[in-house]
Amino acid sequence: MAKEAYVGVDLGGTNILAAVVDKKGKILGEFKCKTEGERGAAGVTEQMVGAILAAIKRAGMRKKNIAGIGIGVPGPVHPQEGVVVCCANLGPTWNRYPLREELGKRIGLQVAVDNDVNVGALGEYLYGAGRGTKDMLAIFVGTGIGGGIILNGKLRSGARDSAGEVGHMVILADGPVCGCGEKGHAEALASRTAIERDIRLALASGQPSIIPQLMEEAGHTVMSAGIIGDAFDAGDEPTREAVRRAQYYLGILISACVNLLDPEIVVVGGGMLERMGEPYLELVRRVAEQHYINKAEAARVRIVRATLGDHSGVLGAAALARERLAQ
Repeated sequence: MAKEAYVGVDLGGTNILAAVVDKKGKILGEFKCKTEGERGAAGVTEQMVGAILAAIKRAGMRKKNIAGIGIGVPGPVHPQEGVVVCCANLGPTWNRYPLREELGKRIGLQVAVDNDVNVGALGEYLYGAGRGTKDMLAIFVGTGIGGGIILNGKLRSGARDSAGEVGHMVILADGPVCGCGEKGHAEALASRTAIERDIRLALASGQPSIIPQLMEEAGHTVMSAGIIGDAFDAGDEPTREAVRRAQYYLGILISACVNLLDPEIVVVGGGMLERMGEPYLELVRRVAEQHYINKAEAARVRIVRATLGDHSGVLGAAALARERLAQ
Protein backbone atom coordinates (compact mmCIF):
# COMPACT_ATOMS: atom_id res chain seq x y z
CA MET A 1 0.00 0.00 0.00
CA ALA A 2 1.36 3.43 -0.94
CA LYS A 3 1.83 6.24 1.53
CA GLU A 4 -1.68 7.54 1.08
CA ALA A 5 -2.64 8.97 4.46
CA TYR A 6 -1.52 11.46 7.11
CA VAL A 7 -2.06 11.49 10.85
CA GLY A 8 -3.53 14.60 12.45
CA VAL A 9 -3.03 15.14 16.19
CA ASP A 10 -5.00 17.58 18.33
CA LEU A 11 -3.01 18.11 21.52
CA GLY A 12 -5.16 19.62 24.24
CA GLY A 13 -4.66 20.34 27.90
CA THR A 14 -7.26 17.65 28.70
CA ASN A 15 -7.14 15.15 25.82
CA ILE A 16 -4.99 13.98 22.92
CA LEU A 17 -6.87 13.00 19.76
CA ALA A 18 -5.05 11.35 16.86
CA ALA A 19 -6.69 10.40 13.56
CA VAL A 20 -5.55 8.84 10.29
CA VAL A 21 -6.95 10.90 7.42
CA ASP A 22 -6.95 10.11 3.71
CA LYS A 23 -6.49 12.58 0.85
CA LYS A 24 -10.22 13.32 0.70
CA GLY A 25 -10.47 14.19 4.38
CA LYS A 26 -12.04 10.91 5.46
CA ILE A 27 -11.07 9.69 8.93
CA LEU A 28 -9.94 6.07 8.67
CA GLY A 29 -9.17 5.47 12.32
CA GLU A 30 -8.75 7.48 15.50
CA PHE A 31 -7.62 7.20 19.11
CA LYS A 32 -8.24 9.46 22.10
CA CYS A 33 -6.61 9.53 25.52
CA LYS A 34 -6.27 11.82 28.51
CA THR A 35 -3.32 14.22 28.43
CA GLU A 36 -0.99 13.44 31.33
CA GLY A 37 0.42 16.93 31.59
CA GLU A 38 2.25 16.16 34.82
CA ARG A 39 4.65 13.99 32.79
CA GLY A 40 6.07 17.09 31.13
CA ALA A 41 6.78 17.69 27.46
CA ALA A 42 8.83 14.51 26.97
CA GLY A 43 6.19 12.33 28.62
CA VAL A 44 3.33 13.84 26.64
CA THR A 45 5.37 13.38 23.47
CA GLU A 46 5.55 9.67 24.31
CA GLN A 47 1.77 9.71 24.80
CA MET A 48 1.35 11.21 21.34
CA VAL A 49 3.51 8.46 19.85
CA GLY A 50 1.22 5.87 21.47
CA ALA A 51 -1.92 7.65 20.27
CA ILE A 52 -0.59 7.92 16.72
CA LEU A 53 0.34 4.24 16.56
CA ALA A 54 -3.04 3.24 18.02
CA ALA A 55 -4.87 5.35 15.42
CA ILE A 56 -2.81 3.78 12.63
CA LYS A 57 -3.68 0.31 13.93
CA ARG A 58 -7.39 1.17 14.11
CA ALA A 59 -7.21 2.37 10.50
CA GLY A 60 -5.93 -1.07 9.49
CA MET A 61 -2.63 0.40 8.36
CA ARG A 62 1.04 0.28 9.25
CA LYS A 63 3.46 3.10 9.91
CA LYS A 64 5.00 2.62 6.47
CA ASN A 65 1.65 3.67 4.94
CA ILE A 66 1.76 7.08 6.65
CA ALA A 67 3.26 10.02 4.75
CA GLY A 68 3.60 12.32 7.76
CA ILE A 69 2.11 13.79 10.92
CA GLY A 70 0.57 17.18 11.67
CA ILE A 71 0.03 18.49 15.19
CA GLY A 72 -2.06 21.32 16.60
CA VAL A 73 -0.58 22.66 19.84
CA PRO A 74 -2.50 24.75 22.44
CA GLY A 75 -0.10 27.67 22.43
CA PRO A 76 2.13 29.80 20.20
CA VAL A 77 4.60 27.98 17.98
CA HIS A 78 7.25 28.71 15.37
CA PRO A 79 5.92 26.49 12.55
CA GLN A 80 9.00 26.69 10.34
CA GLU A 81 11.20 25.46 13.18
CA GLY A 82 8.64 23.10 14.68
CA VAL A 83 9.31 24.66 18.08
CA VAL A 84 6.65 25.29 20.73
CA VAL A 85 7.05 28.73 22.30
CA CYS A 86 5.01 27.81 25.37
CA CYS A 87 1.88 25.94 26.48
CA ALA A 88 0.33 27.69 29.47
CA ASN A 89 -1.99 24.75 30.20
CA LEU A 90 0.78 22.15 30.04
CA GLY A 91 3.57 23.75 32.06
CA PRO A 92 7.08 25.21 31.70
CA THR A 93 8.71 22.10 30.20
CA TRP A 94 7.05 23.12 26.91
CA ASN A 95 8.89 26.44 26.75
CA ARG A 96 10.97 26.44 23.54
CA TYR A 97 10.31 22.71 23.18
CA PRO A 98 11.46 21.29 19.80
CA LEU A 99 8.36 19.16 19.26
CA ARG A 100 8.92 18.43 15.58
CA GLU A 101 12.41 17.11 16.25
CA GLU A 102 11.52 15.16 19.40
CA LEU A 103 8.42 13.49 17.99
CA GLY A 104 10.13 12.83 14.66
CA LYS A 105 12.98 11.00 16.42
CA ARG A 106 10.61 8.86 18.43
CA ILE A 107 8.25 7.84 15.65
CA GLY A 108 10.44 7.97 12.55
CA LEU A 109 8.10 10.11 10.44
CA GLN A 110 8.12 13.70 9.23
CA VAL A 111 6.22 16.13 11.44
CA ALA A 112 4.57 19.54 10.92
CA VAL A 113 3.51 21.71 13.88
CA ASP A 114 1.21 24.71 14.25
CA ASN A 115 -1.13 26.37 16.72
CA ASP A 116 -4.29 24.37 17.48
CA VAL A 117 -6.66 27.15 16.43
CA ASN A 118 -4.85 27.59 13.12
CA VAL A 119 -5.22 23.90 12.31
CA GLY A 120 -8.86 23.97 13.44
CA ALA A 121 -9.46 26.86 11.06
CA LEU A 122 -7.75 24.95 8.26
CA GLY A 123 -9.96 21.93 8.95
CA GLU A 124 -13.16 24.00 8.75
CA TYR A 125 -11.91 25.72 5.60
CA LEU A 126 -11.13 22.51 3.74
CA TYR A 127 -13.78 20.11 5.06
CA GLY A 128 -16.32 22.07 7.07
CA ALA A 129 -18.28 25.30 7.05
CA GLY A 130 -15.69 27.19 5.00
CA ARG A 131 -15.60 24.87 1.98
CA GLY A 132 -15.80 26.68 -1.34
CA THR A 133 -14.59 30.06 -0.03
CA LYS A 134 -11.26 31.82 -0.46
CA ASP A 135 -11.28 34.25 2.47
CA MET A 136 -12.38 32.94 5.87
CA LEU A 137 -12.03 33.89 9.50
CA ALA A 138 -12.52 31.20 12.16
CA ILE A 139 -13.20 32.10 15.80
CA PHE A 140 -13.36 29.44 18.49
CA VAL A 141 -15.08 30.36 21.76
CA GLY A 142 -14.42 28.26 24.83
CA THR A 143 -12.36 28.83 27.98
CA GLY A 144 -10.62 31.48 25.88
CA ILE A 145 -11.05 32.81 22.36
CA GLY A 146 -8.77 32.04 19.44
CA GLY A 147 -8.84 32.74 15.74
CA GLY A 148 -7.44 31.51 12.45
CA ILE A 149 -7.23 33.47 9.20
CA ILE A 150 -7.46 32.07 5.68
CA LEU A 151 -6.83 34.58 2.88
CA ASN A 152 -6.82 33.64 -0.80
CA GLY A 153 -6.94 30.00 0.24
CA LYS A 154 -3.85 30.15 2.48
CA LEU A 155 -3.49 29.98 6.24
CA ARG A 156 -1.91 33.24 7.39
CA SER A 157 0.51 33.07 10.32
CA GLY A 158 1.91 36.61 10.22
CA ALA A 159 5.45 37.94 10.38
CA ARG A 160 5.93 36.63 13.95
CA ASP A 161 3.66 33.59 13.70
CA SER A 162 1.11 35.45 15.83
CA ALA A 163 -1.72 36.25 13.40
CA GLY A 164 -5.28 35.42 14.43
CA GLU A 165 -5.00 36.19 18.14
CA VAL A 166 -8.44 37.79 18.06
CA GLY A 167 -9.13 36.92 21.68
CA HIS A 168 -6.58 39.55 22.67
CA MET A 169 -7.98 42.39 20.62
CA VAL A 170 -9.08 45.26 22.88
CA ILE A 171 -12.81 45.82 22.44
CA LEU A 172 -13.56 47.64 25.70
CA ALA A 173 -10.89 50.03 26.96
CA ASP A 174 -10.30 49.53 30.71
CA GLY A 175 -12.66 46.53 30.64
CA PRO A 176 -12.25 43.34 32.72
CA VAL A 177 -8.81 41.83 33.16
CA CYS A 178 -7.99 39.05 30.70
CA GLY A 179 -6.18 35.85 31.65
CA CYS A 180 -3.07 37.35 30.02
CA GLY A 181 -3.15 40.24 32.52
CA GLU A 182 -4.29 43.01 30.18
CA LYS A 183 -7.65 44.78 30.25
CA GLY A 184 -10.57 44.83 27.85
CA HIS A 185 -9.63 41.93 25.60
CA ALA A 186 -12.35 40.01 23.77
CA GLU A 187 -11.48 36.90 25.75
CA ALA A 188 -12.31 38.74 28.99
CA LEU A 189 -15.71 39.72 27.61
CA ALA A 190 -17.04 36.97 25.34
CA SER A 191 -15.52 33.63 26.43
CA ARG A 192 -17.06 30.95 28.63
CA THR A 193 -14.71 32.16 31.37
CA ALA A 194 -16.14 35.67 31.04
CA ILE A 195 -19.68 34.33 31.30
CA GLU A 196 -18.76 32.37 34.42
CA ARG A 197 -17.15 35.43 36.00
CA ASP A 198 -20.25 37.56 35.40
CA ILE A 199 -22.58 34.87 36.79
CA ARG A 200 -20.44 34.58 39.91
CA LEU A 201 -20.60 38.34 40.39
CA ALA A 202 -24.38 38.16 40.14
CA LEU A 203 -24.47 35.35 42.72
CA ALA A 204 -22.20 37.32 45.05
CA SER A 205 -24.62 40.26 44.85
CA GLY A 206 -27.46 38.00 46.04
CA GLN A 207 -29.29 37.39 42.77
CA PRO A 208 -31.18 34.07 42.76
CA SER A 209 -29.93 31.44 40.33
CA ILE A 210 -30.10 27.69 39.72
CA ILE A 211 -26.41 27.61 38.81
CA PRO A 212 -25.19 26.46 42.29
CA GLN A 213 -27.69 23.59 42.22
CA LEU A 214 -26.63 22.52 38.71
CA MET A 215 -22.96 22.62 39.65
CA GLU A 216 -23.57 20.57 42.80
CA GLU A 217 -25.59 17.98 40.88
CA ALA A 218 -22.84 17.70 38.27
CA GLY A 219 -20.06 17.63 40.85
CA HIS A 220 -18.34 20.55 39.10
CA THR A 221 -16.44 23.48 40.56
CA VAL A 222 -16.21 25.19 37.15
CA MET A 223 -19.23 26.25 35.08
CA SER A 224 -19.04 24.13 31.96
CA ALA A 225 -20.72 25.16 28.73
CA GLY A 226 -23.27 22.44 29.48
CA ILE A 227 -24.19 23.91 32.87
CA ILE A 228 -24.41 27.43 31.45
CA GLY A 229 -26.58 26.15 28.61
CA ASP A 230 -28.91 24.28 30.95
CA ALA A 231 -29.36 27.35 33.13
CA PHE A 232 -29.95 29.53 30.09
CA ASP A 233 -32.59 27.14 28.74
CA ALA A 234 -34.31 27.14 32.14
CA GLY A 235 -34.64 30.93 32.01
CA ASP A 236 -32.09 31.64 34.75
CA GLU A 237 -31.84 35.44 34.63
CA PRO A 238 -28.21 35.94 35.79
CA THR A 239 -27.13 33.37 33.19
CA ARG A 240 -29.21 34.93 30.44
CA GLU A 241 -27.82 38.36 31.19
CA ALA A 242 -24.22 37.10 31.22
CA VAL A 243 -24.72 35.17 27.97
CA ARG A 244 -26.34 38.17 26.25
CA ARG A 245 -23.37 40.31 27.27
CA ALA A 246 -20.94 37.75 25.83
CA GLN A 247 -22.96 37.54 22.61
CA TYR A 248 -22.87 41.33 22.29
CA TYR A 249 -19.11 41.52 22.66
CA LEU A 250 -18.56 38.60 20.32
CA GLY A 251 -20.55 40.57 17.76
CA ILE A 252 -18.35 43.62 18.40
CA LEU A 253 -15.23 41.48 17.92
CA ILE A 254 -16.52 40.01 14.66
CA SER A 255 -17.44 43.45 13.32
CA ALA A 256 -13.88 44.69 13.96
CA CYS A 257 -12.44 41.67 12.19
CA VAL A 258 -14.81 42.07 9.24
CA ASN A 259 -13.97 45.76 8.93
CA LEU A 260 -10.30 44.77 8.73
CA LEU A 261 -10.44 41.66 6.54
CA ASP A 262 -13.83 41.67 4.77
CA PRO A 263 -13.94 37.85 4.54
CA GLU A 264 -16.61 35.86 2.74
CA ILE A 265 -17.39 33.91 5.87
CA VAL A 266 -16.82 33.95 9.62
CA VAL A 267 -16.96 30.45 11.10
CA VAL A 268 -17.65 30.36 14.84
CA GLY A 269 -16.98 27.21 16.85
CA GLY A 270 -15.90 25.98 20.26
CA GLY A 271 -17.62 24.59 23.31
CA MET A 272 -20.11 27.42 23.83
CA LEU A 273 -21.39 27.23 20.25
CA GLU A 274 -21.61 23.44 20.33
CA ARG A 275 -23.81 23.61 23.45
CA MET A 276 -25.92 26.67 22.63
CA GLY A 277 -26.40 25.98 18.93
CA GLU A 278 -27.56 28.21 16.10
CA PRO A 279 -29.70 30.54 18.29
CA TYR A 280 -26.51 31.78 19.97
CA LEU A 281 -25.43 33.44 16.73
CA GLU A 282 -28.64 35.38 16.10
CA LEU A 283 -27.76 38.28 18.42
CA VAL A 284 -24.09 38.03 17.45
CA ARG A 285 -24.97 38.57 13.77
CA ARG A 286 -27.23 41.54 14.51
CA VAL A 287 -24.59 43.29 16.61
CA ALA A 288 -21.82 42.60 14.09
CA GLU A 289 -23.80 43.91 11.14
CA GLN A 290 -24.75 47.07 13.06
CA HIS A 291 -21.05 47.91 13.34
CA TYR A 292 -19.83 47.14 9.82
CA ILE A 293 -18.49 50.27 8.16
CA ASN A 294 -19.79 48.90 4.85
CA LYS A 295 -23.40 47.98 5.56
CA ALA A 296 -24.25 47.39 1.89
CA GLU A 297 -24.93 43.70 1.31
CA ALA A 298 -23.92 42.95 4.90
CA ALA A 299 -25.44 39.48 4.64
CA ARG A 300 -22.79 38.56 2.05
CA VAL A 301 -20.42 38.16 4.98
CA ARG A 302 -21.86 34.94 6.36
CA ILE A 303 -21.49 34.29 10.09
CA VAL A 304 -22.04 30.56 10.61
CA ARG A 305 -21.43 27.74 13.06
CA ALA A 306 -18.47 25.43 12.68
CA THR A 307 -19.56 21.98 11.52
CA LEU A 308 -16.70 19.61 12.37
CA GLY A 309 -16.84 19.68 16.18
CA ASP A 310 -13.92 17.87 17.84
CA HIS A 311 -12.60 16.72 14.46
CA SER A 312 -11.69 20.15 13.08
CA GLY A 313 -8.29 19.95 14.75
CA VAL A 314 -7.24 16.51 13.53
CA LEU A 315 -8.54 17.12 10.01
CA GLY A 316 -6.74 20.45 9.85
CA ALA A 317 -3.55 18.99 11.31
CA ALA A 318 -3.53 16.20 8.71
CA ALA A 319 -4.08 18.79 5.95
CA LEU A 320 -1.26 20.89 7.41
CA ALA A 321 1.09 17.91 7.17
CA ARG A 322 0.04 17.17 3.61
CA GLU A 323 0.60 20.79 2.58
CA ARG A 324 3.88 21.49 4.36
CA LEU A 325 5.61 18.15 4.19
CA ALA A 326 5.01 17.86 0.46
CA GLN A 327 6.94 21.08 -0.13
